[in-house]
Order: sequence, then C-alpha cells, then structure tokens
Amino acid sequence: MDIKKEKQINAYIKEEKFIIKDKRRKSVHIHTLGCKVNQYESEAMAEMFEKSGYEIVGKDQIADIYIINTCTVTNLGDKKSRQFIRKSKRNNPDAIIAVVGCYSQVNPNDIKNIEGVNLILGTNERKKIVEYIENLKENEVKCLVSNIMEIKEFEEIKIDAIKEKTRAFIKVQDGCNQYCTYCIIPYARGNIRSRSPENVIAEVKRLVEHGYKEIVLTGIHIASYGKDLKNFSLIDLIELADKVDGLERLRMSSVEPRLFENDFIERLKKVKSFCPHFHLSLQSGSDGVLKRMNRKYTSKEYLNTANLIYSSFNNAAITTDIIVGFPGETDMEFEETLEFVKKVGFSQVHVFQYSPKEGTKAALMENQIMNSIKHSRSESLIELTKNLEDKFQKNMVNQNLEILFEGYYEKNKKYVEGISKNYLRVIVENSKTLKGKVYKVNIVGIKDGILLGKLI
Repeated sequence: MDIKKEKQINAYIKEEKFIIKDKRRKSVHIHTLGCKVNQYESEAMAEMFEKSGYEIVGKDQIADIYIINTCTVTNLGDKKSRQFIRKSKRNNPDAIIAVVGCYSQVNPNDIKNIEGVNLILGTNERKKIVEYIENLKENEVKCLVSNIMEIKEFEEIKIDAIKEKTRAFIKVQDGCNQYCTYCIIPYARGNIRSRSPENVIAEVKRLVEHGYKEIVLTGIHIASYGKDLKNFSLIDLIELADKVDGLERLRMSSVEPRLFENDFIERLKKVKSFCPHFHLSLQSGSDGVLKRMNRKYTSKEYLNTANLIYSSFNNAAITTDIIVGFPGETDMEFEETLEFVKKVGFSQVHVFQYSPKEGTKAALMENQIMNSIKHSRSESLIELTKNLEDKFQKNMVNQNLEILFEGYYEKNKKYVEGISKNYLRVIVENSKTLKGKVYKVNIVGIKDGILLGKLI
C-alpha cells in the first residue's frame, strides 16, 4: 500500500472514530446461555472471528470483545444474560460488548438500557457479526434486530470443528410453529426454516473428515425439518447422512411423538449409524394439562409411540422433560403424570418447576400454583425418575455396549469416560484417555451412579 493511500485510510478512521482502530490481533470471549442450538451458533461465530484474525479466549481471561449469546426460555435466563453483560463490562470497561440471541430478539429495548452495550443482534443476524463489530463507532449503540416473523430462509452459518469435543452438533433447522402456551421461543426464533440438505451433508462430511465419530442433528423443532422444503423430510436427511463415509454414529436431539409413524420407524431401523436414544418431549402425563399447554398429542398417543420405539430398537433409551406445577395442575393431574412416567419407563427425566414467562399465554392463566407445591411435586417426581434411571442402568449390566470415549473421568483419573449409543455414561479403568475412540465394553457394574465397564 502506498503512503498516500495509507494516510487517506488513517484519516478516514480518525474522522469516523471507529472503536477498532487497528487490525492487530484482538481477543474475543463468547459466553453462551441456553440450548444446544445456541452452543452451535456460538461455535460458528467463534470460527468467523478466528478466520478474521481474532483470538478466542476463555472466561477467566480479559477480552477486548465480549459476545453474549442469550437465552430467554425463562425469566431466570433473561436475568443471567443481563448479569453477564454487566460482568463483562466490569472485567474490561474498554471492551466491546455485543449481545445476540433469543433475549435480545424478544426484548432489544431491555438490552439497550444496559450501560456499555455496543451492538445488539437477534437470532438472524450472526452471519455478519465480525463486520458489524469492525464497523462500530465510538459512543454508538447499534441495534440490528430484524422482525424474525418475516424471515423465510435459514441463516447459513457453518462450522468446521467443535473444540475439545468428540461429538459434533449440526444445526439443521430453526424456528417453531407449535406455540405451546408456556413457551416464548416461537417469538424469539420465528417460523420454521429448514437448512438445505446439501449444506447439512457438506457439514457432516467436513466434521467427519476432522475426526468426529458422532454427529447430533439439532434445531429448535427438528421434527418439522423439511416442512418448508419440496418433497424432503427429516428421515430423508438422516438416510443421506448415514451414507457419509466414516460416520459411525448419528443421533437426533429433542423430537416429538407425532414424528414416529410406522414408515419413519421402519426406515430409521435401517440406518446403520443411528443411535437408539430418543429425547421424546412430554411435559406432562395428564391430558388435561397437555391440552392447556397446547401440546399436539395425548398421553395415549405418546405411550403408543414409546412402545413402538421399544419394540423396534434393542436397548432403546427414551429421555424426556416434564414441567410440574403448570397453571391449574391438580393433585389428580400430577398423580396421572407420576403413573404415566412409570408406564413409559424413561431412562432419564429432566424435571422443571413451572415458571411464568412474560409474553406467554400460560403466564396469564388463572390458578397459578404455589411455589411450595411445585417444589414438593418436583421432589416426588425426581425420586421416582431416579428409581427408573437405576433400573435402566441395572438392565445394562453384563451387556456389551459400544462406547465413544471422551477423555479422563473427572472424579478419578484412573478411569476414562465415554457414552453409549443409548446415551448412558460409562467409565473404564485405563491409563490412556482413549478420547475420540470407539470400543466395545462389557458392563460389569455401577460406580458413582455411572456404568462401570471393561474393554473387550
């Protein structure tokens, strides 16, 4: 570059008062709250910054730029997002603060009112985040949150690797059209948008080439994948991914029971890489509560799906989420949930106490449940599900399971830890980490609530 041109650029930068006045290596910390989709998007943003010459640093280091990828599923998620924004500014008063994600999409004005924020993006503007930050000017708060309900196309942000992980998540879908009465996410993520099969498969190939043995397909509502595409569905995508050379394991994230019709199951049984772990969203075992939640299935339909899965896949594990204390939930309705959980025989249940979320229909419902009752019901359900988890684990003893190892067991470095196809944690005594390796293991017992095995 000639001297005259360089002077012109320097003069322009000085006049515009850009925050980033030089292109020397800057450090970036990305803090992620919430779901696997958020984690995927944070990984993608990290790659964008690295490819532009920035250094990604951990939470214990002082950064020049902080990206807070927010969650708004609960009011607590909003609160944690605000807390970390303020903490980031305290860590480095001169840092650039960019807030992205679901909370900033739904309530950008809340973010604007927090001192020190420079850039606000929603859930569809991450693709150009590096450019937006490099074009920020001093004393400017730039809000670039679009109307998510008008977005029709999937925002293509990709990853090549997921650092320090042995399993890779791939976002294949965004948006949700379900409008459950307790959930704000359709307003944060917009209508369903499917990623093109070509781009999904290209990413599967890249990640497998980088050494990943297992791929997890994830999204906001992946059961709706393909609804906006021509003659293409989730099972079509799964079958395509299964053909990628080198892919050993393929897993789905949370899905709904209506997805599992006979044709879907029959085709899924033929997918060699498929892992028989089904996170089948339930929320309640009472039809009355399900109706008030605007869930699109009955307890009978759910049970039929569960039985179909159990009869179709060896050692199938069904995990789920359940909300206790939903508005109007009676003692009888809660008992219905307890009995239903016993019938299904889940391998794991995540129990949540209902929390009213501003902007949802459920928050305005009558007969809100007292916190003490929610707590009591939560304790009862957790006790039941712990027994079911123990029973499922005991059924695995003396069986041979295929384990993908992830590294040393944190509590005791004499052991290495991995995960089975049906999503059970297994530890094996071994001096090497075996990270990223897949081995057959004989399950000999249970230690610290985790399956104990021996290499075959």
